[in-house]
Amino acid sequence: MNDKLVFLGLLYFVQGIPYGLQSSLLPVYLRGAGHSLTRIGFTKILYFPWVLKVLWAPFVDRVGTKRRWLVGTVSGLALTCLSSAALAPEAHIWGVAGTLLVMNSLASVQDIAVDGAAVALLKGRGELGLGNTAQVVGYKAGSVFAGGGLLAVIDVAGWSWMFMLLTFVYAGVALFVWGAPVLDDETLRGQQADGSRRGGQAADAMRPWRVWRKMLAVPGTPWTVLYVLTYKLGEQGAVTMFPLFLLDHHMTARELGFWNGVIAMGFSICGSSLGGVLLAQFSIGALMRRVFVLRTISMVFQSSLLTILEPSPLMKGMAVLSMSVQHFLGGLITTLTFTTMMHCTQRAEESIQATHYSFLATLEVLGKLTFSALAGGMVDWFGFQVAFLFFLTLSAGTALHVWTATFTGALREHQLKEQPK
Repeated sequence: MNDKLVFLGLLYFVQGIPYGLQSSLLPVYLRGAGHSLTRIGFTKILYFPWVLKVLWAPFVDRVGTKRRWLVGTVSGLALTCLSSAALAPEAHIWGVAGTLLVMNSLASVQDIAVDGAAVALLKGRGELGLGNTAQVVGYKAGSVFAGGGLLAVIDVAGWSWMFMLLTFVYAGVALFVWGAPVLDDETLRGQQADGSRRGGQAADAMRPWRVWRKMLAVPGTPWTVLYVLTYKLGEQGAVTMFPLFLLDHHMTARELGFWNGVIAMGFSICGSSLGGVLLAQFSIGALMRRVFVLRTISMVFQSSLLTILEPSPLMKGMAVLSMSVQHFLGGLITTLTFTTMMHCTQRAEESIQATHYSFLATLEVLGKLTFSALAGGMVDWFGFQVAFLFFLTLSAGTALHVWTATFTGALREHQLKEQPK
């Protein structure tokens, strides 16, 4: 089991690096250069490959091996970082955007392969909780490393050295995956052998609507689709805009890189880790009910801070507390969500499990991406206070949606226990 967790955690770590670069480093850089919140919000379009990945997921699922896809994509990320080391962001902003677009494209393909490996490797309630913790914690650790740690030292080390470091990180992980014994697991090899023997899978590849019909027929899928599209909307707006409010009124870019990019994300990792522990002891429905209510309360507190415009140590302390609590609860919710998604996927036929999970993960990204792109425009048009009231309303609506499902819908305990042995 430890080998599986190390393998998954490391791959999700390098997968989180492009997100950290774009979500934490790029907005602060652009805001410092005087760009509007609307323009910063539209940089989210660079995440678009994550929305499209469901289109090529069946191809990744059926052609080649997981090892080859993983080594190929991670090696591609290393080469992209190597070429990006020659860029100067002040003079080559479009080159920087192109770099992030390519990195997101490669990371999205890597995600399909590693998700497929995770679905096959993780068995039973205990492994699912720990495996999804490794997934979320690894991804967020990569994001912290790139968006917090590198942001804090980029003024000293410089752009070129930062991308040279990332080149060596990706190259080392590619070598690790090439020799990883966990991919020799009999389950994975059995799935790949079955894929080569089943003529039905080839027919499905030529008729993708059959795959879509099978995916939507999996029990719990309709509710899970709606949930993953909406569960982060209010939180995502706040997470994206509150640091920029602090940059405008209370903190420097360096302070934000430390408090939001490192400390708050550290709390997010703690929340994600706690999620795996709690899942081994309590039902997922009861956990989600309580955590979503706590998240709504934390957003009420954060929204109240928007009325304070005068800088002060007390305000900074409350802002850091607010971001830390918000990220802690967000990390816990993310682990619970990805475990719910994997529960749902494991009810599907083995031949479409990786595609099914990629479909859910794509919708999860789509919901966050779309709202993040619009959040900046909302703040520019209506101001921080009105926009955050809307974010709070969305968060409360999601809490009600989850609360209802734990009693009458897809999160009822007896439904979540319906897993293949």
